[in-house]
Amino acid sequence: MIGFVEATTSTGIIAYLTIFVLAAFVGIEVISKVPSILHTPLMSGSNAIHGIVLVGALIIMGEAHGAAEVTLGVLAVFLATLNVVGGFVVTDRMLEMFKARPGDRAKAKTVEATETTGAVSPDGGPGTGADGGAA
Repeated sequence: MIGFVEATTSTGIIAYLTIFVLAAFVGIEVISKVPSILHTPLMSGSNAIHGIVLVGALIIMGEAHGAAEVTLGVLAVFLATLNVVGGFVVTDRMLEMFKARPGDRAKAKTVEATETTGAVSPDGGPGTGADGGAA
């Protein structure tokens, strides 16, 4: 309660707003330096790591005494849960992109056969071996 009283004074509010604005500038600067190919993996991982926010929200909600505190606690738990679940959903979708499709397996076998014989036909597929026979 003491922190809240301090925050309601004009200097406390200005200090918190200054920290917020500086954090926003730092965040924008850091995110702008991340290559776009790494943005989704980093964001999905950081959202999943935000499980600590969920734990903190649960602890604070457990010590809530008034209706406003309980309401804010429930809202914090709900939003933190959405963040964590969203992080796992995005990560799962991202990992699906790296799984081989059924058509890719046949193509991989063709490439493997070409690499073992060392022969390539003009159309890029497996060609004839050194003995003139089919590879």
